[in-house]
Formats: sequence, structure tokens, C-alpha cells
Amino acid sequence: MENVKEKDYGQDQWISLPDYMKDPGPANYYHGTLRYSKKKNSWIIKGEPYVCQMAKRLFPGSKGARRGSARFTANKRTIGDLNWLMLRYPLEIKSPRKWQEAIAEARDYVLDRERNIKNPLKVDAPDLFFEGRLMEFQKEGLGYLLQNNRVLLADEMGLGKTVQALAWLAETKRYPLLLVVPAHLVKNWEREIMRFLNVPGPNGSIEKPDLHIIQGLKPYDLPSAHIYIIHYLLLRGWKEYLPQAGFGSVIFDEIQELRHSGTEKYSSASLLADSCDYVIGLSGTPIYNSGGEIWNVMNILDYHCLGDWESFTREWCYGYRSRLVKDPKLLGEYLRREGLIFRRTKEKVLKELPPKRRLVQEIDADAGVYDELMESTMEKVLLLDSTETTLDKRRLQDQIAQEERQATGIAKAPYVGHFVKALLEADEKVLLFAHHHKVMDIYKKELKKFSPVFITGRENQKQKDASLKAFMEGKTNICVISLRSAAGLNLQRASCVVFGELDWSPAVHSQAEDRAHRIGQRDSLLCYYLVSSKGSDQDMQEALGLKVSQFVNMMGDSFESEEDRLLAQSAAQDHILRVINRLRLKAGLPALEQEPRAEQGLDEDFD
Repeated sequence: MENVKEKDYGQDQWISLPDYMKDPGPANYYHGTLRYSKKKNSWIIKGEPYVCQMAKRLFPGSKGARRGSARFTANKRTIGDLNWLMLRYPLEIKSPRKWQEAIAEARDYVLDRERNIKNPLKVDAPDLFFEGRLMEFQKEGLGYLLQNNRVLLADEMGLGKTVQALAWLAETKRYPLLLVVPAHLVKNWEREIMRFLNVPGPNGSIEKPDLHIIQGLKPYDLPSAHIYIIHYLLLRGWKEYLPQAGFGSVIFDEIQELRHSGTEKYSSASLLADSCDYVIGLSGTPIYNSGGEIWNVMNILDYHCLGDWESFTREWCYGYRSRLVKDPKLLGEYLRREGLIFRRTKEKVLKELPPKRRLVQEIDADAGVYDELMESTMEKVLLLDSTETTLDKRRLQDQIAQEERQATGIAKAPYVGHFVKALLEADEKVLLFAHHHKVMDIYKKELKKFSPVFITGRENQKQKDASLKAFMEGKTNICVISLRSAAGLNLQRASCVVFGELDWSPAVHSQAEDRAHRIGQRDSLLCYYLVSSKGSDQDMQEALGLKVSQFVNMMGDSFESEEDRLLAQSAAQDHILRVINRLRLKAGLPALEQEPRAEQGLDEDFD
């Protein structure tokens, strides 16, 4: 066996090259020829019938225009088997330069795979180009991405797949890169890119990357940028353009969006992936229903890495064209061993995780709905100048603030629903907190198929007890709770807490979190704060200190004190002034000079 030194990642190790990867060398007799087709990205064997028959068995999905030939997709796994075939049946290589490139890449891949099994590579992100700190398991994830150019990072939700992908980009600088994401995550990716990434600038400077969000179904000339973002719903319109745009790398976030073939979206993604040298998929839940969905997902990442559909179903499933995988565990082990999937669960890395992980996630809001709801609020702003008594002015100011807060919640409620659906489909157990009944009504509609239960001001004690019991006994995985109705509840079964609306008091959020995070809990609790750029969220973020996507020690971990209440009230009153002045300026009125002070009504549920 040959000893070949593996690629240098900072560790000086030697690994034996397997026999099947050794050079076949010259032969006295050739059983056929081997050449590469650039147009089809495939290898073509022309030769004696038994050689072509062997090749078609070895490479499922092989095509043959006529007898005596076999054509199959070129990838680094194909090359290893093809080299093994030539050790038994030597072939005359008609594309020697391409073959040398391919066999060298395949040998590197095999050596990296073998080394990674024995001693997983850990790589820290470069300080100059990545503004963050990776946990040890995230360094291992980065090492894995660096060793595999077509791979699915399938870490469980909340373990930082986005951060690891951005660390990979900071390390490789493979620009221009295209990001394909769900529509509701476009803004979150934009914010995370600007938070974590830097790029080389002129004269050795360090700058923030240029970013372009692709808009509309009709293609246009894209401006120069480092990173482009498009959401899945637009892919079909850009089907012909993107594969020709010169992207060397593409990242598919929530790649389970491509678990169904036969659509324009899937076809567009497939053509795009084929045009790129580096393809990364991100998803904690690549399979929703039948195990056969994984074939569609993996086929995007690495074409025919599991053979064609017919051979996959025949060998891995319960029969020809069956979608049910016979042994999912065995298939998963194969995908991991082949360097196609990398996955860690919370249980596996729990020692590295804090008891609570708090993340702020920016989501979309319906601007049209928000503006429509604020029309009646504008009328109240106009009434302020003609209102005489201080008490009436305060009541009017409180109403303005409450209506804007409710408008914010309603405008983003459908997007909150989409976010929570993704958690529930990943089998998370979710507590969803909100403030307004009208917002919760939208949640009820959006999450109907998950049978949500409610603990709010609308239910009597018997109904609340029934909701708690249904959640804790596993009859439903979603419980919607009023922000200030959580005291005393024990909902320890929850794995995620989601704030669809915010409160002015940090302690209220902490109390809500603690409905799930109780003494004796052995898991790490993931708490999402969903915010939008419209309405009251920005001021509330500022008041709560939610200035970055992951924050620590910013929330009060105790019951709300009188000081907490007064500070929250002060922040709310400052917000009222900003809201009123913003609306007054829109109406052509001068801004108020005196800061209004409301004394009551800030925490009433406005319905």
C-alpha cells in the first residue's frame, strides 16, 4: 500500500491509501477505452460487453446509447470505484489530464475521510474576517465543511449552522457566493452576514461584504457583490440566468425545501448546483415524511451520489419506486461515512452549551397591513392638539402606543407562524408567547394543523389546566401563552421558547423562559426573540438590550421588581413620544417638545 501524506491542515499525519485507489499502471491488454465528456460531466466506457455490464452494475443509473458503452456521472466517489474497476479490467484512458485531476481529488477525499473518522479536524475561523467565537463542536463543523465541497450540514436546530457556514465563507473567501433561503429568513441572513463577516478591501484594509438581495421573478443584470441572496420562490424565474452567472459556490439554507422533485423550483436548484464547485446544504430536518425524500435532497448536493432514483429505491427502499427506506439508520451511517452528511444533536454537545441560549431573529412583517392598521391611530394623533385635560391626553397617548404595538404584532404574526411551523416540523416542543388576542388568533389559524393549546386571559382555570395537561402529556407540541400569564406554570417539556411579541420588562421574558427552564432540566433551552423592522420592535429591542443575534446576561433572571416596572414604564413612555412625533411629522405637524408621561394602561391587553 502507498503512504501518502494528507493535505496540511496544521497536523502532520500519514494515512495509508487503500489498495483500490492505487495506480493501475500500464497493461498488456486493454478491455476498452475511458474518456471524459465535459458537456455531460460524465465518464464514458466503450469496450467489451462484460466490462460495460460490470460498469452498469457498479454505477447505478448508467446510460448507454448503444451496446458496448456505459456513461455515468463524474464525482469523487465514482472515481474510486472506477479506479477499482480498472485494476481488474484495464482501460485505455483517452482523457489523461482530466483523469489525473480526478484521481488526485478522489485520493485526497478518501484520505480526508479516513483521517476525519479517526481524528476529526477542528478549525477556528480567521480573526480578521470572522467576528465571532466558535464553540469546539462548531470548529469541528467548519473542519468538515472545509474537507467536503458538497455536503449537508444537518446539525439539530439551534446549534449554529448559519454561523458555521459563514465561518466557512470567512475561511475560504469563495466569492461571489449565492445564498438560497426561505423568504422569511432573508433579513436574518442579511443581518448575520453583516454581523459576522469581513472581506479583504483595497490596500490591505478590512471591509464589510457587498450584499445584494435578488428581487422579482424577472432576471436583470446583477450588480457586483460578494454575496447574493435569493429566496426559493424566485428560483424558477432565474432558472436560466443563475447557472450562467459565475457563482462558484452556493448555500441552500433549509434545503428540505427541495425534498420534492418535479417542480420548477427543484429543476432550477439542480441546474444551479451543477454549475457550482462548492454546494452546502443546511437543514436540521432534511426529511419530513418518507425517507426517500433524502434522495431528492442529496441529488441537489451531489448528483447521483445515491445512484438514480430507480436503483436507490430498489436497493435502499422496500422495492422499485417505493419511498420508504428499509433501514434509515444504515443509510444515515453510509451518508456520514461518505462525507455527505454531518450532524450533531444537542445531547451530543450539551456540555458546550449554556443552560439558556437566547437568539434574536429578524423576520418579515406585512408593511401594507401595518400601515392600514395605523390609519386610525393617525386620527388619534391629530386629536392630541385639541385635547385639553392632561388625563385625556395620557389616555390618548397610551392608546396610540398600544395600537402601534398591536399593529406590529399583527403585521408579523404570519411570519412568526412560519417560523414556529419549522420548529414543530423538527419535532421541537414550543412555548409561543404573545401579548394581544388578535395576534394569537392569527397564530391559531397559522398553526391549526399542530393543534395548539392556549393559556391566556380568555380561558378559565379549568381550560388552562386542560391546556397544560395536553402539552405536558404530549398531545400537542405547541402551547401559546400570554406574556404576563406565565407565572407559576411548569412546562418543563418544552425545548424551545419563542417570543412572537415583546414586553417592555426584561424580567417578564425571563419568567416566561423559566416556565420551561426549571430545576432538574438536563437540556439546553433555546429562546427565540422574533423581531421585525416595522413598528415598536426596534424601540423595544433597544430597551431590552437585544442588540445582537445571541446575547448573554442581558435579561433579568428574577421576578419583576418595582424598579423593573418603573424602568419598563419609562422606556414605554419614551417610545410613545417617538411614535407620536413620527406620525405627526408624517401629517405635516411639528414634533412635540415635551416628553409625555403615561401612568397607567401600559400593560393592559388592548383588544
